[in-house]
Amino acid sequence: MKLKITLIIAILFYTVQVKAQIDPVKRDTLKEVIITSSRIDLPFKENSRTILVITAKQIKQSAVTNITDLLQQVAGVDMRRRGVSGMQADLYIRGGSFDQTLLLIDGIKVEDPQTGHHTMNMALPIEVIERVEIIKGAAARIFGQNAFTGAINIVTKKNANNVNSVGVQIGSFGQKNGAITVGKNLENSSVIAHASINSSDGYRHNTDFKNQNYFIKNTFNKNNTPINFIGYFTERNFGANGFYASPSAINQYEETQSSLVGLSTVIKGEKLTLKPRFYWKRNQDMYVFIRNNPSVYRNLHIANKVGAELNTSYSSSLGITGFGIDIAKVFLTSNNLGSRERFMANVFLEHRFKLLNDKIDITPGVAINYFSDFKFHAFPGVDIGFSLSENLKVYANAGYTYRIPTYTDLFYSDPTTLGNANLNPEEAISEELGLKYSSSRIDFSAAIFNRDSNNLIDYVKANANDKWEATNIQDLNSFGFEFNGSFRYKLKEFTQNFTFGYTYLDENLDKVNANFSRYSINSLKHHFTSTFRSQFFKNVSQSLVYKFSERSTGESYGIVDVMFTLNLKPFNVSLIGNNIFDKEYTETNLVPMPKSNFLLDLTYKF
Repeated sequence: MKLKITLIIAILFYTVQVKAQIDPVKRDTLKEVIITSSRIDLPFKENSRTILVITAKQIKQSAVTNITDLLQQVAGVDMRRRGVSGMQADLYIRGGSFDQTLLLIDGIKVEDPQTGHHTMNMALPIEVIERVEIIKGAAARIFGQNAFTGAINIVTKKNANNVNSVGVQIGSFGQKNGAITVGKNLENSSVIAHASINSSDGYRHNTDFKNQNYFIKNTFNKNNTPINFIGYFTERNFGANGFYASPSAINQYEETQSSLVGLSTVIKGEKLTLKPRFYWKRNQDMYVFIRNNPSVYRNLHIANKVGAELNTSYSSSLGITGFGIDIAKVFLTSNNLGSRERFMANVFLEHRFKLLNDKIDITPGVAINYFSDFKFHAFPGVDIGFSLSENLKVYANAGYTYRIPTYTDLFYSDPTTLGNANLNPEEAISEELGLKYSSSRIDFSAAIFNRDSNNLIDYVKANANDKWEATNIQDLNSFGFEFNGSFRYKLKEFTQNFTFGYTYLDENLDKVNANFSRYSINSLKHHFTSTFRSQFFKNVSQSLVYKFSERSTGESYGIVDVMFTLNLKPFNVSLIGNNIFDKEYTETNLVPMPKSNFLLDLTYKF
């Protein structure tokens, strides 16, 4: 631990020492990024919410090979991984549960009605990602169901001529990866395609995996009204030693398939903007308790979601009005959960007022939702911002949020667990107060947040030999604060970048009137992350990542990752090291994470 702290202090000391040599830094393009995941498109700096953006350049320099590991570097985002390469992981933001965070791809909501365990199945290969937008805090009035604690929008690349590459990787635990990405801009269209296969023998018994990814993005009619088509398919087969049951269940096995097809466009007029979107999302999950003997216990679930959206914005002398409607139909077939159907309809309305020469912005809004099995609910909210200067802004937001139960909550049954068809949606009211500062050299943000959650689903029982039954019984208060910063400077002709973040979370769970309760708080009470991306020589760059986590249970650990890259155009050679100090730790379900492991990457760009 002392070595790790010394390393961080040395980096900070070095940063101060070279300050006298700092040259002006050209402003990063982040300031001009338009956040596109809501109805009203706003520049990054004008939003009155806590939003973080990870750019393609930062992704490239982040010592990761997948988006699951990338999100591990964001304070307040708790990625509870089971093994390497993001093969299975649960996503949490500011506490909550894995069912309470929404994932979007180019604005398409890809939540799974079966269970939130499958959220990260849809994580795209990093080769096709332009940026990642992380929206923290309640966002139901913007996105609807599942955005209980936040949302993450993965934005895919547009410049097809800048993606062509072939890569191979070999590393610890018999890892062997191969990927090819090609793109072409034509006169009135463009195409980006990607294929990759990742495999490993496993870092312990029954943790081997094989993952296949196939992605395509076509843009037609570019010179008039562009029409975007996106298609994605991923298959994951992996040994799941102790992933879901007790650590003694060492022979679990799982196969998942996830796919997405989407079609969208943007129709812009002088004052009116229309964004229609159509999509189909499918997930298939096959789980067996004993890998070589499926007859003992086997689950097979297939979930389909077909949807259409229309988001609009209208500019007038009174401000910008955003309106949206989202309808979808869900189909589930399962040998455990039965055959289920659900119709969903969401209507969104918001208006952005600007006052005092545009120094104050006020955006009230409401989401009205209908579910065929849960009827109507309304969730209002408001965002308020005050620009103290061109670079400094304070903001506040408040709103109601909710999550309807998954089919696992409602109908799952095994020898120890029983769902409950009479469950009600989880609800919460969330408040936040923050500020953000942005300049050519420094970005900084800070926020205080509070969330009062009601009707949280817990599994309880009266007697030790009874089954655990899902019940709306928990109330939870989540209070915390966070800050994030980024500092850029030039050393000679090379740009150096240091980013950091810290989140503190205090959760108070009301006592339950039940003899036995399964609900437990295991959130990140203290979470600190930092990344130093540097370059001192023409063809060599490096990244150093430090992550410290202390959970509510008292368990704490610090992890150091590194990456060294040699650029010999058109070749890039990178060495990535994870957990280089051999820290023993777990992130979820007592699944031990691997000790130090390394990956050698060779990429050819053409």
